[in-house]
Amino acid sequence: MALLKLAFAREVARPMLAMGFASAVCVGLVVARVAWTRNIDYFFLIWNLFLAWLPLVPALLAVEYRRRHLWLDWRLAVLSGAWLILFPNAPYIFTDIIHLNRGFQAHFWVDLALFLSCAFTGLVLGFVSLYLMQSVVREMYGPRRSWCFVALVAALSGLGIYLGRFLRFNSWDIILRPVELSRSVGKWAAQPLANSHPYAFPFLFAIFLFITYLMLYALTHLRQPHSSGGNPSPPVTADPAVNDPISSR
Repeated sequence: MALLKLAFAREVARPMLAMGFASAVCVGLVVARVAWTRNIDYFFLIWNLFLAWLPLVPALLAVEYRRRHLWLDWRLAVLSGAWLILFPNAPYIFTDIIHLNRGFQAHFWVDLALFLSCAFTGLVLGFVSLYLMQSVVREMYGPRRSWCFVALVAALSGLGIYLGRFLRFNSWDIILRPVELSRSVGKWAAQPLANSHPYAFPFLFAIFLFITYLMLYALTHLRQPHSSGGNPSPPVTADPAVNDPISSR
């Protein structure tokens, strides 16, 4: 109940409702496709969409903890670490497009729309959690370092998505298979010239994440067009509760 109260607090209620509606529509589309084709192969999209919601849990808890405590301690560090581990699950759904190459070519465009709907929903879920965590960093270290934080998260997420898609590791493997994971990362880092693809993919995906987040951030901070009366309209996010989820209640 406490987590639901945080999720539907005034400053995040509207995006939560929008993402909940979008997720429900995506689940409905997957179920409809299964009923239409009598094939359950794409049920994994529902699981991946569920995983995309998980980063919001530590992000909301971190914002609430920062609101109540004005200092950095191990609890906030644990929440931040948990969020960072889970975050790549949100944009990971974009890589599921690879499954469009496997049969059902007659339904390609329908399936593409389905995959993109799930992928974009997952991406926005991740970006909402990233915005919450950026607000924590901005409150503690200032706006410039908060954008450095966003760039670092994008870079680490590009690597995490590569490990998930091509080396088949999951977020929880950091706890369940730490030795094997560290060996794979060490082998990847030790062979920079063996194959350009293992480096191009995380680099390009990191750029994709950073640019997309930057554009959505700018879009949500647009000022409304001036009215015909000559009085400038306030910014779209003029409400302090929308701009700063930490200082608002």
